[in-house]
Amino acid sequence: MHGLVIKNTGFWYTVLTDDGRTVDSKVKGKFRLKGIRSTNPVAVGDGVDIVVNDEGQGLITAIDDRRNYIIRRATNLSKQSSIIACNLDQALLVVTIAHPETSTVFIDRFLASAEAYSVPVVMVFNKTDLLTEEELRYQKMVVNLYESLGYACHEISAATGDGVGPLLKLLTNKVTLLSGNSGVGKSTLLNLVVPSAEAKVADISDAHDTGMHTTTFSEMVPLADGGWLIDTPGIKGFGSFDMEPEEIGSYFREIFKFSHDCRFSNCTHTHEPGCAVRKAVENHYIAESRYASYLSMLQDKDENKYRVDNY
Repeated sequence: MHGLVIKNTGFWYTVLTDDGRTVDSKVKGKFRLKGIRSTNPVAVGDGVDIVVNDEGQGLITAIDDRRNYIIRRATNLSKQSSIIACNLDQALLVVTIAHPETSTVFIDRFLASAEAYSVPVVMVFNKTDLLTEEELRYQKMVVNLYESLGYACHEISAATGDGVGPLLKLLTNKVTLLSGNSGVGKSTLLNLVVPSAEAKVADISDAHDTGMHTTTFSEMVPLADGGWLIDTPGIKGFGSFDMEPEEIGSYFREIFKFSHDCRFSNCTHTHEPGCAVRKAVENHYIAESRYASYLSMLQDKDENKYRVDNY
């Protein structure tokens, strides 16, 4: 029997079968012995084969080939990955300039990972209703930066609904990952798009202006006009995984562009003479924040470096 994994609680998976049933399922043990360096060999969005026992419980026996996925280094497990979701048409990366502040390092790591695994990203700048005039000006600068790189950006308030209309049109008949730090308003946005979801919303911690987890598992939520929105737990850090240093520059669009003019084909853009990328940074053709994020990812090979608090 074939189906789609629509919910992952960490141990149990809910599979929507091709004939419309939902079956609580577990993973057959051998998957964990195939050298898949992941904390979750099966993820939301996976197509799977299951066998259902007499009690109505399923056993996942095979996983379909994935066309793409979003993956991150598992928290404090530098040798293992965590697959966030699979077989995506796009990802909505929800960020906030304040309350809490999303770091550009986090943004760039997410974008680079999405580039590596062929997942288009739409950036959503939420909580515009809470920003001061100075914060709004800064947000506009950040939006201009990422739009100049080819990323679609939407400035919205999920709390008031301002700016959400154009965003909704992008979701129809698509499988969309909803991702971002804790506290950026993903649950509020989900409730606005799918009121029946009734996602739990938490207040921001006054002490640190940081978000607190409200979603504890990943789940695919069906949309009224067709398609799915995948709700995921908030991410504190985004460690890159299985990226060789010489590959990372390819996942930064502007660095990849300027790297063609470097003197050496294997230039790391850190110290080599004739580096066109560093020259572009000096001349402000590449944003210093993006270059800093690139350098940060280069250091990920040091397995002791990755800590969620760093991002």
